Amino acid sequence: MAIEILMPALSPTMEEGTLAKWLVKEGDVVKSGQILAEIETDKATMEFEAVDEGTIGRILVAEGTSGVKVNTAIAVLLEEGESADAAPAAKAAVAAAVPVAAVAAAPAAAPVAAAKAAGARVFASPLARRIAAEKGLDLALVQGSGPHGRIVRADVEAAETGAAASVVAVAAAPVAEVKVASAPAMAAGPSTETVLKTYADRPFTEVKLDGMRKTIAARLTEAKQTVPHFYLRRDIELDALMAFRAELNAKLEARGVKLSVNDFVIKACALALQQVPAANAVWAGDRVLQFKKSDVAVAVAIEGGLFTPVLRDAESKSLSALSAEMKDLAKRARDRKLAPAEYQGGSFAISNLGMFGIDNFDAIINPPHAAILAVGAGVAKAIVKNGAVVVGTVMSVTLSVDHRVIDGALGALLVNAIKDNLENPLAMLA
Repeated sequence: MAIEILMPALSPTMEEGTLAKWLVKEGDVVKSGQILAEIETDKATMEFEAVDEGTIGRILVAEGTSGVKVNTAIAVLLEEGESADAAPAAKAAVAAAVPVAAVAAAPAAAPVAAAKAAGARVFASPLARRIAAEKGLDLALVQGSGPHGRIVRADVEAAETGAAASVVAVAAAPVAEVKVASAPAMAAGPSTETVLKTYADRPFTEVKLDGMRKTIAARLTEAKQTVPHFYLRRDIELDALMAFRAELNAKLEARGVKLSVNDFVIKACALALQQVPAANAVWAGDRVLQFKKSDVAVAVAIEGGLFTPVLRDAESKSLSALSAEMKDLAKRARDRKLAPAEYQGGSFAISNLGMFGIDNFDAIINPPHAAILAVGAGVAKAIVKNGAVVVGTVMSVTLSVDHRVIDGALGALLVNAIKDNLENPLAMLA
């Protein structure tokens, strides 16, 4: 039976993507694990691998096509002996995918066992059939995870010899219709038609929203509407840090290392999350998850949007290691070459606009994070020291906090710990 190759969900936030490039053509024989296409998600361009082996019978979505919904058929894979004439033509987008948890909750072996009892054909890839024969497995009692329940190599490899024989066959129950909630509105306000009418007499250029901009709009609108933000502000004196940084950079110059103020901010936040462990947490719907390690996300501006790559175990890394890792992540973020694992997760984020001359600002929390630190520029100000007015370099920071996770006093402890670390940089190396 011809197998539909579906548009995959390559990240948790992906609802649609662009089929950037096909790496196979109709008539090509492909193997499991072979790269079929390059797909642009809301965050990056990623490679898409074949699950089954067979022949590409028909390509349903041309390369360069944008707005392809997840689970839409993009090509057809034929088994040995099948004709391309049997391959279905292109059709409308398939409904959104059923969540994995919902699929996992269904009885695993019942539909396949019932099919065998009824004398129906069991659909499996040729490779899966060969492996099953080698292991002595009855394919009728193996649950398939491929398209339309098709048994693929991974299903057979995961099964133990003879284990399927203990499964009791029962009649397959009809699958209830699953309605997937639509994505939150990208922005509140007047409709597109209303806005276009308002500015109909003014010259303008329409800018089409790509996947990244749509995701940013949807997620941050949802965050601002659903996360109870509050804000804590502190001024941080940077004179000791600037002197220490200059001394370190002079000693590290031979190694080609140059530390930035942002490297110190990352380290200070990572250590502060260890010093105030109750604040190293995320909101998980009906509970709070507190972490033992400091995984710090850092906002990186790219053309058309931003990434927040995550520096994992940041509390245990040296300043030079954090600096090198951050430079690598930032470069690959701008090239849109980050893997999802490199920008997902974390419990805390940093957004630094100081290099753009911004004195202070309020950042929006990126759920499920519980806090984000907005960092402004270091500027010369008059400050009082030992009863005398002197000029010092002062940086303003604002901690945006999710009140469901962190209360006011706990948030104050966290921002004060960040301040103490930055004003005593030598202690961060202890």
